[in-house]
Amino acid sequence: MIIDAQHVGRRFNQEWIFRDFSYQFKQSGKYAVLGPNGSGKSTLLNILMGSLSPSEGVIDYQQEQKIPVEKIYNYISFAAPYLDLIEEFSLQETISFHFKFKRFVKGMDQESLLERLGLHKAQDKALKYFSSGMKQRTRLALACCSDSPLLLLDEPTSNLDVQGIDWYHELIEDFGKDRLLLIGSNQEIEYSFCDHFIQISDYKTM
Repeated sequence: MIIDAQHVGRRFNQEWIFRDFSYQFKQSGKYAVLGPNGSGKSTLLNILMGSLSPSEGVIDYQQEQKIPVEKIYNYISFAAPYLDLIEEFSLQETISFHFKFKRFVKGMDQESLLERLGLHKAQDKALKYFSSGMKQRTRLALACCSDSPLLLLDEPTSNLDVQGIDWYHELIEDFGKDRLLLIGSNQEIEYSFCDHFIQISDYKTM
């Protein structure tokens, strides 16, 4: 997967969040989009994954052949603390529902995903009874264990404790290879494994 952004900008009302963002994200690269809260990191990630349109500029997607933006969702897995889960579903039902639309990465299935989560005892519990950390683990596991060439994670360690952060790093080590990985963050512990760094402040208008 290659993403080529050319002179991309986004504004809300008359205020520009960023402008003239030109960048090529290359296959299997690990990229961190950096900036403080409210700086536009999540906005950029949502534009790159096609859920938000740029106010100016164009984005091209390439996976062996060009992919139209309306089809890019088929190639993406995404996790963020603000991503809604269906609270009435049990963990088992959540996994089953998610993988009606995505394929498991090679070697994974529902049982091994539950084992990876470490939440066997909670598999029949509705998500509305989960802690915020358990919900975030669930989001991350669903995204990382889905077979997609593009993985986007926004503030991935939100609501995770020290043990959860270690678990997150193991998840990236095992499932972050051979795919384009984008991390939106302002904490180094979330993106220490990245090899490319984008400061959203570099694309602010004066």
